[in-house]
Amino acid sequence: MTVVPLVVAVGVIGTLIGSFLNVVVHRVPAGRSVVAPPSSCGECGHAIRPYDNIPILSWLLLRGRCRDCGTRISARYPLVEVGTAVLFVLVGVRLLPGVIAAPTGADAAAAGLELVAYLYLAAIGVALALIDLDVHRLPNAIVLPGYVVGAVLLGTAALVAGEPDRLGTAAIGLGAMFGLYLLLAVVRPGGMGMGDVKLAGVLGLFLGYLGFGPLAVGALAAFLLGGLYSAVLLATKRADRRSGIPFGPWMLAGAAIGILLGDGIAAAYLSLFGLTAF
Repeated sequence: MTVVPLVVAVGVIGTLIGSFLNVVVHRVPAGRSVVAPPSSCGECGHAIRPYDNIPILSWLLLRGRCRDCGTRISARYPLVEVGTAVLFVLVGVRLLPGVIAAPTGADAAAAGLELVAYLYLAAIGVALALIDLDVHRLPNAIVLPGYVVGAVLLGTAALVAGEPDRLGTAAIGLGAMFGLYLLLAVVRPGGMGMGDVKLAGVLGLFLGYLGFGPLAVGALAAFLLGGLYSAVLLATKRADRRSGIPFGPWMLAGAAIGILLGDGIAAAYLSLFGLTAF
């Protein structure tokens, strides 16, 4: 079995998840249910027909407008679907080979659980990044279940694969990142919110499970990306030092770099000093 068809299938699933995430991003900050009522046009109120709710394709066929009233539908909807699909493909490229090459059924099951866990993180990451950009919040309803889902899926995977040491690095990652962000929130009130602190623990759990290299890279990349973005805003006078800038998207982007490229980046950095990753 080759990995390409499976990666394509994961990408297709990503478009479907992305379509649902559009609903999550719109409704969760408002405290509304994500399952009822069915999606409808915000202008005329007509329910979205099933054949007008096909990810990406329906928006293109309708030329970005409501079938009933002609109101323009934001391009953000298909972009979220495409973006989620791309993230799912990247996670698939990173983890699916481990599922295929697993020497035993137990190893394949463990690798499959890891794949599901990181796809879940990719999905909630998209939702959280967009919500933070929109309303400067990281809702507990999305963040806190990440601790449970991550602990159950990754904990089970580690035990099934006979790699309990991964639980230790995951716990270290959770504690280290939660503690660091909590310290920053206490030392500089307003600089970091408690939503950032809670999200940091989730990301530390997922990064730490992969090892100290991804953990270090993912944690550092968030501050590098966020700092660069802030510097650009200050230089272009689009913000000042008192402006509130959402940090959640940069935490998530940093975590993505750590998960997808962390091992390679850490090894390359250590090689500059004649060291090897452990």
